[in-house]
Parts: sequence; structure tokens; C-alpha cells
Amino acid sequence: IAYRCRGVSKSTLKKDHNGAIADYTKAIELDPNFSAVYFDRGFVKTNLEDYNGAISDYSKAIELNPNDADAYINLAGVYYNIGNNKIKNNKDYKGAISDFSKAIELNPDYEDFYKCRGSAKADLKDYKGSLADFNKAIELNPNNETVYYNSGTSKFNLKDYKEAINDFNKAIELNPNYTDAYYNRGESKINLKDYKEAIND
Repeated sequence: IAYRCRGVSKSTLKKDHNGAIADYTKAIELDPNFSAVYFDRGFVKTNLEDYNGAISDYSKAIELNPNDADAYINLAGVYYNIGNNKIKNNKDYKGAISDFSKAIELNPDYEDFYKCRGSAKADLKDYKGSLADFNKAIELNPNNETVYYNSGTSKFNLKDYKEAINDFNKAIELNPNYTDAYYNRGESKINLKDYKEAIND
């Protein structure tokens, strides 16, 4: 327990993440079944972007304490971070979708996971698949203008312009300064040959 307490202190007060990991590792050597220490070490490894190490520690914490809801949530967050990095660094949308799916499996009530997986599917031109994720994200949080905008964009790409306009309307209702939503709503109206209304956008 002493090593764990010192590790927490180093991590939170001194931001000495490597020192904290050393203390947590010592605590685990003394008690390999101390699930909370694996959780703590996983948290620090996440902050250091050692995502593989974090996955290993959170997985061990869950193995030792299957009822640790926070460990599932944090492990989901690690997969989410990995997915975002795959998109940002390598445009690896398929790999990202796999990681977002793991995050959803671990924490199915977090809207951002669906939003990001839907966006990755849209980047792969899987617009129908993206809509399923955007609809779930909206179900979990009906006040996120970005999800309505993304949903509208997928519908636009499917040539479902009327439904796209409905989504862009909702995005604008939530954020009246959403320039891209006005622009895409105008483009949708042009495709419906509603030129007069399109000019207003």
C-alpha cells in the first residue's frame, strides 16, 4: 500500500509519471493480485501514451476485479485514443473502426465512440454504416450539432437531400453560427432545384 500511495502522490502532485510507474510496479511485485494498482499504472501509462502498456494493465485489473466499471471505461478510452491516432497519423480508417468498436463493446453508452466510428465509416464511403452510428450517437445525446451535421453529410452523399436538410436544420438550430451546415443545406436545396431557398443559405 505504501508504494501505491507514493505512486499516486508522484503521479498527481509531482507529475512524475515514470517515478509513479516504478512505485506501482514495486507494489505489484509485493502483491500481484492488487487490482487497483494495475488500474493506477494503466492510468499513468495512458497519460504517457503507452497505450499497449495501458491495455495490458487495465485488462489485468479487470481480470482481477471484473466488477471494476472504471477499468472498463478507461480501457475503452485507450482504444478510442488509439483509433484517433490511427486516423490522425496514418489515415488508417479500418484500423480505427476496429478500435472504436472495441471501445463501444467496453462502454456502449458513450456517444463520442459512435460519432468517431461513424466518421471513419463515412471516410471509407460506408455512408449507410455511418448513419447507424450517428443515429446511436444522437439517441445518446440529442444536443450535439456536429453529429447532426455528420449525419446530414452522409445523407447528402446518399442523395437523400430532404433528410439531409432536416439534419442540417437541427445542427443550425443547436448552433446558429454553424457555417458549414448552412453551406451544405444550400447545396442540398440546389440538388432539389429549390434555388430560391438555396440563395438564403
